[in-house]
Amino acid sequence: MTYALHIDVPHTDGALAVIALSGEFDITTAPAVRTRALELIANGHPDLLADLSGVTFCDSSGLGALVGIWRCAKDAGGSLTLAAIPDRLSRMLSVTGMDTFLPAYPSTEAALAARQGNRTTA
Repeated sequence: MTYALHIDVPHTDGALAVIALSGEFDITTAPAVRTRALELIANGHPDLLADLSGVTFCDSSGLGALVGIWRCAKDAGGSLTLAAIPDRLSRMLSVTGMDTFLPAYPSTEAALAARQGNRTTA
């Protein structure tokens, strides 16, 4: 049984947009996530923060979508940061080496605080 993936954008601020995912991030839902993320980038939010706290399952299509989103954000002068990664997905990121180029934080709040800290020290 497949559970729908919900995509929410609870926060935008200048170049930054938070995209919160909940449900299964798989072959059937990854294209919608990628489309929404690319819309945000095209609309002037190249710095994306993906809140993954609600992701219950992620397959290779979800991982591929994250890589594609990261590349598009990077090409637009932005970035992709991950927050609240579920343990199983965290292990997948580590095994695939994606954790070396996708910064991750324990929560969206921690990621936003780190971003704010980087702004004040830059």
